[in-house]
Amino acid sequence: MPRMNSFLFALIVLAFPALSGASPETEIRTLLPKDAIPAIDAPEYVGAKDADGFMRPDEMVIGINIKGDKRAYSVPLLSSHEIVNDVVGGSAVSVTW
Repeated sequence: MPRMNSFLFALIVLAFPALSGASPETEIRTLLPKDAIPAIDAPEYVGAKDADGFMRPDEMVIGINIKGDKRAYSVPLLSSHEIVNDVVGGSAVSVTW
């Protein structure tokens, strides 16, 4: 998703540079308002066997192991939420992508 948003942003800026009054090379546009993409604050987990039902075998994940407490966060899911706030091994963590 981030690549698609960047692509759409580039198309808008290149197609309509006169709308902004600035050159596309120097202007920064905000497409989404602040906090428009919600963080996941209460993640739910399934075991590896259950994940086989909805995750691809080659799906990328970000893994964390703190004091033997292990988590795997799906990169495609993080691409649409960008932040997961969690507690792993008794430590508060923020996983970002």
